[in-house]
Amino acid sequence: MEEKESYNPWTIVNVVFTHLVEQGYHPVLGEAGHPGEPAAQLLRALGLTPVVGGTDERVVQENRAKLAELLDKEFGPR
Repeated sequence: MEEKESYNPWTIVNVVFTHLVEQGYHPVLGEAGHPGEPAAQLLRALGLTPVVGGTDERVVQENRAKLAELLDKEFGPR
């Protein structure tokens, strides 16, 4: 199984905005409301797949494994 690289989407947005500011631009994200969807659009434009809530897939997998372990201990193997 190929392991996917994951990034905090706000880190990517910050890197892009920092670069734009250094180039003399004045970027604004979500000036009409919550910036989540405009940030997701920016990530998609960069070829990245945003994850709802910026969840790191590795953390999700670790949590699922811990939950499965707890369920096995409490109720036996499924």
